Amino acid sequence: MAGEHHEHERHINIHFEPKLMGGHYANFANVSHSDYEFSLTFARVDHEVEGDEIPGVVVTRVNLSPKFMRELIDAMEDNYSKWRTRQDIGNLPEFGEDDPRA
Repeated sequence: MAGEHHEHERHINIHFEPKLMGGHYANFANVSHSDYEFSLTFARVDHEVEGDEIPGVVVTRVNLSPKFMRELIDAMEDNYSKWRTRQDIGNLPEFGEDDPRA
């Protein structure tokens, strides 16, 4: 009909270069912000070194708009909640274990 707006579903199709498929390992992150963006800096640090200074190397930095930062936080909270639920289910005792009737 005239004036009717049809939305079609869109899908993001992301391709990786093979050398990027492994990702980057980080065991440290720093979050900072300005009035216009957030910056996430991921690093790999060596906690085993003794002394006052802990050596580390930045593996990547990501800059995000505030709107995208909120979407990322929501997605991370959702995924963490799902992971936590699976962990909790996996730690339940098997049927009959710790059962006083057994």
